[in-house]
Amino acid sequence: MTSLGRRRFLSSAVLGGAVVGATAFGSVAPERAMASPGLELDPSLPDPNFAEGRISAITGSMLMVTGSDRALHRIHVTDGTSLWKLRPTTFDAIKVGDGLYARGLKLDDGTLAADSVWVNIVNLTAHIAAMDKNVLHLDHHGDRVVGHVVAGTTAAVYNDTPAVSDLSLLQVGKHVQVIGAWRPDTNEVDIATVFAAA
Repeated sequence: MTSLGRRRFLSSAVLGGAVVGATAFGSVAPERAMASPGLELDPSLPDPNFAEGRISAITGSMLMVTGSDRALHRIHVTDGTSLWKLRPTTFDAIKVGDGLYARGLKLDDGTLAADSVWVNIVNLTAHIAAMDKNVLHLDHHGDRVVGHVVAGTTAAVYNDTPAVSDLSLLQVGKHVQVIGAWRPDTNEVDIATVFAAA
């Protein structure tokens, strides 16, 4: 995927208001973030307590991140930082090349002390173009995305009911919303949750 394609792909990720919502309610769960109404950022104003981009280096507990606007960010991860990469995770799961969104507090030295970090998170609206065993082939605004079902993690929410592991009600041609983790430099995601009408 080209850098322009990656930027378009990641532009569908959970940004601004959703990320604010998650930290405001004390949860790193992307589903909770999306359910938080009324906490949106003004996109015309930069938020000093938010960073996004791709990890270029990891030094100790510091993530060096190049933003999509080419801004350089230094993000300090502490024992109290909530980390998400398809599911709540630990610092050792973060790799150079991963994309991220981070919220925290900008310190005097310019680093961001992270409260929450979402690694490779995407929030896609799509149509199911085809289905194979453990794979959903998605059409996301004309771009093809391969969605991988992850045993023990992937769940479906039908008509706002509680999440279940049963994906049998998903249908080709139907509209879905997918929250997942992007596989860097590909058009593939691991699916955390798929929202659909039954």
